[in-house]
This record gives sequence, C-alpha cells and structure tokens, in this order.
Amino acid sequence: MSHDLHTSSEGTIFALDIGTRSVVGLIVEPLGDKFRVIDCAIQEHSERSMLDGQIHDIVAVAEVIQQVKERLAEKHGPLTKVAVAAAGRSLRTRRATAEMEIRQHVAFSRDDVLTLEFTAVQEAQAQLAQELNDLDSTRYYCVGYSVVRYLLDDEPIGSLIDQHGDTASVEVIATFLPRIVVDSLLAALKRCDLEMSALTLEPIAAINVLIPPTMRRLNIALIDIGAGTSDVALTEEGTITAYGMVPVAGDEITDALMNAFLLDFPMAEQVKRSLNGNETVTFQDILGIDHTLPSAEIVAAIDGEINKLAQKIAEKILELNGRAPQAVMLIGGGSLTPKLTEKVAGMLELPAARVAVRGADAIQQFVESHPLINGPEFVTPVGIAVAARRHPLKYITVTVNELQLRIFDLRKMNVGDALIAAGLDIRRLHGRPGLAMTVTMNGRMRIIPGEHGTAASITKNGEPVGLDAPIDNEDKIVVIRGTDGKDAQALVADVCGNSPLIELSINGQAVCLEPLVFINGVEQSTETPLADRDQVEIRMPQTIAEALRQTGFHPLEAETLKFRLNGQEFEWPRHEIHLLQNGRPASLQQPIQPGDEIVYEQHPLPLPAIKQVIPPEEWIQEEVHVMFNEQRVAVKTGQLDITMNGNPVTADATLTDGAIITVKALPGKPPVFSDVFRFVEVSLVQPEGSGVMRLITRVNGEDATFQTEIKSGDKLELYWEKSKTSGQ
Repeated sequence: MSHDLHTSSEGTIFALDIGTRSVVGLIVEPLGDKFRVIDCAIQEHSERSMLDGQIHDIVAVAEVIQQVKERLAEKHGPLTKVAVAAAGRSLRTRRATAEMEIRQHVAFSRDDVLTLEFTAVQEAQAQLAQELNDLDSTRYYCVGYSVVRYLLDDEPIGSLIDQHGDTASVEVIATFLPRIVVDSLLAALKRCDLEMSALTLEPIAAINVLIPPTMRRLNIALIDIGAGTSDVALTEEGTITAYGMVPVAGDEITDALMNAFLLDFPMAEQVKRSLNGNETVTFQDILGIDHTLPSAEIVAAIDGEINKLAQKIAEKILELNGRAPQAVMLIGGGSLTPKLTEKVAGMLELPAARVAVRGADAIQQFVESHPLINGPEFVTPVGIAVAARRHPLKYITVTVNELQLRIFDLRKMNVGDALIAAGLDIRRLHGRPGLAMTVTMNGRMRIIPGEHGTAASITKNGEPVGLDAPIDNEDKIVVIRGTDGKDAQALVADVCGNSPLIELSINGQAVCLEPLVFINGVEQSTETPLADRDQVEIRMPQTIAEALRQTGFHPLEAETLKFRLNGQEFEWPRHEIHLLQNGRPASLQQPIQPGDEIVYEQHPLPLPAIKQVIPPEEWIQEEVHVMFNEQRVAVKTGQLDITMNGNPVTADATLTDGAIITVKALPGKPPVFSDVFRFVEVSLVQPEGSGVMRLITRVNGEDATFQTEIKSGDKLELYWEKSKTSGQ
C-alpha cells in the first residue's frame, strides 16, 4: 500500500536520524495522541562521511539514506517526504549585549524592547561570523534566544516597558545553526528524491519526548552519547539554555576493548553490547582463540576509558551550566556503557538516582511499544517523528523589500527574524534623533534636545505590524526606515522663560522694560536663533542708559560728531544731555529701580571750529628762548598748515561730520629782535617830559636793530636813554 507522506493525522511519518555511525529510519503512524512505530531500518556508514554531525561527503551519506529509504519503501510504498534533525553539536551559542540611550524617549515601549533584543541577537550573530572569519553574518540561522537580564542605567530591572532613564540595555544568549548544516542536509535528501517535510534539532527532538513541559523548569542535562560524539543539552526555566559537544563517545570504549583483548572492531562492538544483562561474555580474538570471561572482568579492563568518558561529559556539563544540574538523562547507544551513570553521578556529586539512562520505555506516553524500539538509541529518531507532527518546523518563503528569503522555521518566526535574515540593521531602522545643542545660559549649561526620529514603517501584506508579528509562508514584508529627527533648533525666547518686567516712567510716559539678551557678548533680540555652544546672558536692564536704549529715547548713533585728525579718530559731543532721576540730577550709569521717574533731554550743540577740537599737542611750533629786559620769552617761529578734506582752511573753520583734518607746522625765517614784541607787552613811546631821548636796542651787550637776528640764549635789552646832545 502506497503512502504519500505528510504530517497530517491520516498519513504516516518517515523520520531519519542521520548519525555519525549510522542512519536510522522509522515509519511512524499517528494514532490520536500517540504514535505507533510501524517499521525501522538501520544502515551504518561504510566510510567516514559524517564528522561531528556535519555531512562531509554528501554523495556517500546520500547512498546510505537511499538504502534505508529503499528498504522501508519495499514494505510501505514510495516515500517522498521525510522529517530530519540537525545535530545539536553543530549549534553555536553566543552571549551578547545591546544598549540604547532612552533619555529622550517619552516611555520605553514593547517595540523598543524588541528592537533592543533583536539588536543584541544581531550583535551575537556578528560576533559568531567574526570568530569564524565569515563576512556574511546571515549564514547563521538564529534558532532561539533567551534574555539573561535587562539593565536600566546599569542596574538590573525586571522589565523595561514604560521605564524612564538614561540608558537601557539587554543581555541575551542566542543560539545559531550554520546554514551549511541545513544546506548539506537538503543536498543529501535531494539526491535521494526526498523533500524535507519537517526539520528539528536533535536535542529538541529528544527533550520534547523525554521531558514534559511541566518538568522543563527544572535544570536538566540531556546527554546523547553516540558513536563519535556525546552531545550535551541543558534545559532550565522552560527553555533549552545551552548546547555543547564532547568528541568522546562509544567508539572510545570499543577501541579500549580492541586493545585489551586483541579484537577486531566488529567483535569489539559485539562484546560491548553484550556486557549489559550478561554475567559472562564469549568472544573470539584476532588469533582465533575463544574466550569466555565474566562481564565484570571485561569492564574492569576498560575502566580507565569509561572514567575518561564520564569525566569529559561531567566537565562539559559544568562548563555549560556553571554548576551540577538537578538531574542528568543519558540517551543514545553509548549510554549503555557499563558503570557510566554512577561515574557521571560521582563526578557531579549527585545522588546515583539523579543520573539515569532513558530508553524507549521513557517515551511510552508518545509511542506504543514496538519490539524494534527498545533502547536509548531510538529516543532521538522517535523524537524527530513526534516533532514532525507536534512541532512541524519547515522552511517558509517570505519577501522583505522585494528580496526573497527562505527562512528556517525552527520556532514560530516573527517579523524581526525576517529582518535579521535579510541582513537589515535593526538598530538603524528607527530614525536617529537630531543632534542636541548645548548652550550656556547665565553660567549654567543647558542641553536642548534634537527632534525625535520616527519609527520604521513595517507592513506585512499591506497591514502595519510590529517586530513581534508572526510570519507565514509567502508573506510580503515592506520596511521603510524611519526619518531622522531634525537637529536641535531654538530661539532665545524658547529657552529664557518668563522674567518679571520693570515698570517705570520716562519723560512722563509709562514703559515696561524687558530682559536684555547677550549672545557671545553681543546684544541680540529674544527672536535670535541659538547655535551650539553659544554663551547666553539674560538679565534685566540695570542702568538709566540701558533703559533709555531699550525704549528708544537715547539715539546713540546721533550722539557724537566723528572726525580724523592726523590719522587718529576723534569724537565731539553733538548734544548736551539733561538727566533727572526722581527729580535729582543723575548720570547715564545710575542704577534704576521699578517706579523710577526719569526725565531725559538732549539739546543740540553748535558745530565747533577746528581750533576748538585740535589737541594742544597738535599746535607745537619751534621756539627760540631769550631774555628780554630780564624777562624770559619764548618766540615761536614758523607757521601751521591746516587742511580739511584736502582743502586749506584756517583754524577758525567750522568742523563737519566725518571730516579728515591734517595739521602740520612749517619752518619759518630765523626770528629778529622785533618778533619779541608779539610775545611781551612793551611800549615804544618816549616818556613825556624827559627831554630828548633815544631808543637803545642791544643783543648780548652789543648795539642792535629791530632787524637783528636772535637765537636761543640771547640777552635782549630795550630802553630809552637821554641823548648826549641834549645835555650840552
């Protein structure tokens, strides 16, 4: 009778356990809540085509699968679909953290938490790829992750939802299955014309049938001891927390028997399997000699290898778990190694009853008894069949932004998983917040935040969804990255707050004074945009001058006349200011108080003459110093040359605004006696009633005239003397 295989309740299930030593094939029929094993076929590999759970020779493994398939198909009809499992030893577990600044978040949402968790998973994925020198991190399927802890501002916290703080972080343990493991499985099945109907992980398959959900909160170690490797899986708090592999297993025990008793490999395998349940074992060595020995004596001969196996398993459990678990379950053909359970228990310091071999009898709740299914080596194959029915894990095809992806549905996958598989950076999907701006206001630093970035727009088949939305085959997902927030922008008015106004009176008019704003020392208005690192001072007007300037009563630009004199800038007042504060004369720098009555007047002043504004030092001329009739006299020589705006003028010319004036002294002729008269008062009129007199002029005692040249230091005399003729 032909069965087109599928995993419905009507059809049978073809399950394959592809191990290092052999391939086990089962035909299982669902019967309500149980399963009945209809048939079983076991075929060993003829060469080392498997290594540590990874298919190294696809062609050779496919040949063994084909043999198992054909043997079962002879009795049960064509087999087209198969349930398989990936070895737990091929899994990679990594621990990673992700951190997010949340000081600008109004409140931390469920989507924010998921973004943080998926970011941590991507970090673990990137770490794994880096360790294995793989440029493409999407070559590793995330088959599950668990949150170790959440942190708020570096302190552990139970949940981040609706929390406020500066930083939120999460630490996760993520487990990945290299894509090559799945790809090689698919390739081997394809050569046998088999379609993968369901796929699970070997430890998950075993745990699903051995450990009911009610027990999964316990810390249990599951050890699958095969031929070449011993796989370790740990469960706690309802999830599988860690996987590991020990490259020591049943073959080491077989090798020890070969060396101890000169046996070939098949005979050593036969002796090993006979040790359980038999007091004596008969065998023939490679020399053809028959032996019959007590089982205890044979076990004693290989005690060292059994110790080594137990020690390696115990060390791996302690490494992964950090402590001894509450119980240890051994499955797989190698679990039947004599004294192994008690040795593992001793090394973990557990009671002997806490370490046990679990065989087909442990899965009676799932599988009806069958003469072929009676040992621990069948736990995983049956678990694969059960998983195909109860936990059907398949590939699903989804499209992310027009990129078609085949996602390995190892658990109920969601939108976040699809985005990770597409290689999208989860953290960068949310628009970045705009850059903040820092200003110093009245000596205190203030941070003005940038605008929030918008969340990514995610739709599934046209409907908006979150990262945790489940996905199904043929779903079309479109992700539009959120827009970045604008950088911080603010006017002075936005940050200065409300200041009390100062009310006073100026020239009888009531006015209200507002705060003065200085940005980097320059007065600005409250509508001035701020820039990063601005130094802002905001204060009320303090003096009469500031009050007048703000209210427009004091036009500073019309206050002075400006001119240049011999290259230097000068100013001259244009107005005369009359200022009263509460009836008393005041200066512009006088402090003000609310309620002050200020009277302010400006009276224009006439434009000055050039001689009024020229500083004394600009009038310097050469001088000759002489003594005139015992009086010291300074005689100025030369003359001043004055121009205004390039035109010659006199010192009495009226000054104009912006004028350019030059003043320079020109050298003159040497002074003569008569030049002294310009600087002293002297009468040249003859005294009355004194008779005939003559005017005497002398220079340094020598007779001189009014035209006699003089020089500094000369002694000049001028007086009237009676004429000698008049005395005769």
